[in-house]
Amino acid sequence: MEPMTPMAPMQPMKPMEPLKFDPPWWPTELGQPSSSGAQNGMRYAFFPAKRRLLVERDGKKTVYDSGEHHISGVAQQSGSSSALVFTSQAGPVALETLRRAESG
Repeated sequence: MEPMTPMAPMQPMKPMEPLKFDPPWWPTELGQPSSSGAQNGMRYAFFPAKRRLLVERDGKKTVYDSGEHHISGVAQQSGSSSALVFTSQAGPVALETLRRAESG
């Protein structure tokens, strides 16, 4: 039987690399969204302080005035309709019922 060799000392742990996040896709003047998501090549972000809903489809960003709606998600659409419906505290909100905003 061979004699046991002592274990080598443990190396000190290296500091963790900071997490790397992609830069936000929305303009900074809108602030931080309370909800955001993506579905079927579309993404959205809702900014309650500014009452703005930002929607990006096919690389084109459009800002909408959300009015009194507090957007919390996007509803799954069935069929071939390209209409977007969002969920709010008042129930479903069709995107075409929201007014386009001039600026964020």
